[in-house]
Amino acid sequence: MNIKLLIGVLILVLATCSIYNPTPRGSGVEGQVLIGPTCPVVQQGQPCPDQPYPAALTVRSSNGLQIAQVQTDAQGHFRIPLVPGEYILHPESPNGIPFASDQSFVVETGLYTHLTVNYDSGIR
Repeated sequence: MNIKLLIGVLILVLATCSIYNPTPRGSGVEGQVLIGPTCPVVQQGQPCPDQPYPAALTVRSSNGLQIAQVQTDAQGHFRIPLVPGEYILHPESPNGIPFASDQSFVVETGLYTHLTVNYDSGIR
């Protein structure tokens, strides 16, 4: 085989491989995790807003396959790059408390979907 032809085929194969890149670009999910209530007794006129909460989050595909697992920053912020599609955000609760519900969401091409995750502290 001609060496120039072999090099040409190799370049074509490498170029083709670099075209398909499953790494997401410019799309995903982002948001903040909050926890509340944080005051043992809420009184009228004395606000007790939910507070930022660092948490572990798992992203699953719509059929349950784990896609990513991340830890938020100290202020509860997260940003997870994802390819467009349908997903479920699962807030981890190792001992069941605090608890936050799963959230279904859709990622569109070139956009970050914004979510707020609300953990229930269990304080009553």
